Amino acid sequence: MNLSERVNATIDAALGSRIVGCVVLIHQDGQPVFARAAGYADREAGRRTADNEIFRLASCTKPIVATAALVMADRGLLSLDDPVAKYLPFFTPEAPDGATPRILVRHLLTHTSGVTYDVPDDVSTGSDPGPAMGLAENLRRLARAPLAFAPGTTWQYGMSIDVLGGVLAAINGDGDDLEAVVLKYVTGPLGMDDTRFHATDPGRLAVPYADGIPEPFRMAEPQAITDEFATSIYSPGRIFLRDRPQCAGSSMAGTAQDFIKLLDALAAGDLLRPATRDAAFANQIGSVERPRDPGQKFGFVGAVIEDAAASGWHKRGLVHWGGVWGNNWIIDPATRTTVAVMTNTMREGCNGPFRDQIRNAVFG
Repeated sequence: MNLSERVNATIDAALGSRIVGCVVLIHQDGQPVFARAAGYADREAGRRTADNEIFRLASCTKPIVATAALVMADRGLLSLDDPVAKYLPFFTPEAPDGATPRILVRHLLTHTSGVTYDVPDDVSTGSDPGPAMGLAENLRRLARAPLAFAPGTTWQYGMSIDVLGGVLAAINGDGDDLEAVVLKYVTGPLGMDDTRFHATDPGRLAVPYADGIPEPFRMAEPQAITDEFATSIYSPGRIFLRDRPQCAGSSMAGTAQDFIKLLDALAAGDLLRPATRDAAFANQIGSVERPRDPGQKFGFVGAVIEDAAASGWHKRGLVHWGGVWGNNWIIDPATRTTVAVMTNTMREGCNGPFRDQIRNAVFG
């Protein structure tokens, strides 16, 4: 089978039982080679998934904000070696030994800051119901939580990019308005018109579902989801609320067409200086290990495959990440192949078998 046949077969096998609706786009050197919208944006209403369906992006927000930071660094507006406290004087959480170490911008970009998702109850992570407040206040509350480790010593996923968003907003002049920064440096220049911290057209917003047997179930408001690590509370309705913090780690919405514009621009180096683009796709955490993801390191925008055999991925140099609401993406910098997969099914579309099967269909 050719690429289109393999990808179509993968989508068909997942629809209904594992994935409710999806948009899958694949480009090579900026040109479309596959595009399909399938399944239901609202299964109960019988509304089919549209090509321009809007999805909750969850952690697919992170590479958008990280790219904005890199663009600003290229323009001399900040340095990756600047201390975070230079821009957020209140953000001085304690390390496990009681010290208040310097957290650098590069620590935030690489999730080596010591900031995790173990946060106070009154802090919003961006996909939860969360209290009404601005971004700066959310980060002030986050600063009360101790760091899990000294910056630069370990890798752990968490709210580092949320803190980075606060840095960027402060530099831009309004500590609560991260959207203005993202619009100025990324989504505006790339024409990502539907990618915002709110649903630009609620009528095109896909209904969220979660993994279930014999089929995914429609999420309630709010909805508790339990995985092998913890139980988390998610808020499908948060995307309609303008009075919640613009969390850089998870609270944007957008279309697959928008998102692949970002991937193509990163692959081609359209937004970034060549050295910055190369650094974004390279191992930035050195010898620090990621025990749950053997063979994988981390760059500035996502995970980097360093050892293909150990990782189970197809080749060294692939860059990828996902979003818990049901999305995932891949860049092959060597061939400028980009893959954007947006689904409305948590977690299958993020890091379940569907992600791996689409990857295998593209690169296998």
